[in-house]
Amino acid sequence: MSRASLKNRIPGGVDGRRMLLIGFIDKCGTGLWATSIALYFTYVSGLGLGQVGLLVAVSGGVGIAGAPLAGRLADRFPVTRVLIGCQLLRAASLLALLTTDNYALLVLYSAVGALPDRATNVLTKLYAARIAGPERVRYQAISRTAGNLGWAVGGLGAAAALSVATSTAFQLLLVGNVVSYVVMAALTLRCTEPPAPSRVAATSATGAPSAKPAGPWRDRTFLLFTATEAVMFLDDTILQVALPLWIVHATDAPVELAPLLLVLNSVLVVLFQVPLARFGATTEAARRLLVPLACLLAVGTLALAASAYAGRTLAITALVAAAVALTFAEILHATASWELSVALAPDDAQGAYLGVHGLAPATQRFGGPLLLTGVISAGPLAWPILGAALVATCAAQSRLVRRRLDKESLSVPAATVSEQ
Repeated sequence: MSRASLKNRIPGGVDGRRMLLIGFIDKCGTGLWATSIALYFTYVSGLGLGQVGLLVAVSGGVGIAGAPLAGRLADRFPVTRVLIGCQLLRAASLLALLTTDNYALLVLYSAVGALPDRATNVLTKLYAARIAGPERVRYQAISRTAGNLGWAVGGLGAAAALSVATSTAFQLLLVGNVVSYVVMAALTLRCTEPPAPSRVAATSATGAPSAKPAGPWRDRTFLLFTATEAVMFLDDTILQVALPLWIVHATDAPVELAPLLLVLNSVLVVLFQVPLARFGATTEAARRLLVPLACLLAVGTLALAASAYAGRTLAITALVAAAVALTFAEILHATASWELSVALAPDDAQGAYLGVHGLAPATQRFGGPLLLTGVISAGPLAWPILGAALVATCAAQSRLVRRRLDKESLSVPAATVSEQ
């Protein structure tokens, strides 16, 4: 395929491609820093294990507020300017860590940095929804693929630096992430601001303010949808946190299998995220994806349970099967979640709605590890119970979405003969 034809297949034109590059750089920088953050605070700042855990928990809790705050701001101000502000605040808060070893200040700077970090995810999705239009699912799939490639590149860079394991190496990783934020801000400055339905609808044709939408906090269906999303985003923590711990504490599989399964996860996402996105190109198609998603989650959790009862070879086989099933569940959920969250949001409050939806992954990142360490402690039988809860959540979400779509279709008046 020629370079020109590849460009034509990426929704959003020049700005779409530029935002994909920004997302790639973002994940490269995050890959550099995320894998070494705990080690930085341990070896450079001299913190104890309990202090590091509390710092991460506090910053994660504060960061939850970043998503809805970003959504509100993006409905009132140009999304590119809000995004630039977030990128520069991420750089400043991270750079501030180099200036002190005081524990209270380290917690403060980390918490401040967590707000724009969570906000950036919402803002980039909102920008994609506005520039890609009907092709938003395909664009988001390409964006996730670029992000996974960025994670891989950043992770390799971090591995090389961590092999040295000096204070200077950790500080260079931090600075590398700061530089990535500054570069992202410069590139975002060149992006065209897309039309924002929320600001267009803010005034009527006569210039008088129009009625404001009720907002997501009064939308019971959307709040319930977001609650189900918080549960379904557990697939990420199962793969990233629970799977390595399960291998070490409950199976006869070698410890070296854990990073290999994470590599397998990244490879599968890169290969299949874009091709499978076409199965969720419409709202109803995205809703139907919840059926195979539920099946994959059930298979993945059952395979994890089975891996504890088998010998070394069968344990490896079961763990690989679990990783593959949960990775495809992650791919399908990413597609369905993206389309449904945008489709359920009214145009004139899109930012606010996507901001509330951003609470789902943020909350899961905060509470998911604690829940899953409890599952691991409870033993193999806890996995099928978790799987059943995930399947029930998929069913509940499907019903919520179907009722919302049916209600909206009934609220549209049928066309009369004169209107046709």
